[in-house]
Amino acid sequence: MTSIAAIADAIEATTVGTAIAESRYAFPIIEGTHLIALSVSVGLIFLTDLRLLGLILRHVPVARVLHGLRPYVLSGFALVFVSGGLLFWAEAATVIKSPAWIFKFAFIGLAGLNALYFEFVIARRPGALADVPVLPRGVQYAGLASLTIWTLVIICGRLIAYLPTWS
Repeated sequence: MTSIAAIADAIEATTVGTAIAESRYAFPIIEGTHLIALSVSVGLIFLTDLRLLGLILRHVPVARVLHGLRPYVLSGFALVFVSGGLLFWAEAATVIKSPAWIFKFAFIGLAGLNALYFEFVIARRPGALADVPVLPRGVQYAGLASLTIWTLVIICGRLIAYLPTWS
């Protein structure tokens, strides 16, 4: 049976992984792209969440905010996913040892579940996205959960470099 560490070593040792890791420009460009795309995506999510909490854009209907920002959020996440995959490809054996990396992906999964629950349950309730300054508690809780979880994703992502192993 092959271990996860052996799989990560094999991923990193591929031609693409080695090329990215050893390139003077590729890794920093990919990492910069990852951070910019993350800033766009999560920044727009934070705007949306703050609207769900009724803290900003109170005069703008929530449905309009969600509909207007969704293409940019999703495009940003597509770029985050691709650039993050390339970064992982270049340093898989290193990052899988970090507890921060594991927690980062756990929080990303939780954020995804929160978003799906919001989209397919909370937002479909009558009056959930009504044109009112302060929305129902369920909508507010989804926004607060999203703010909290995405903050934890960013913190854990940053900690990967500082917590390289479990010991």
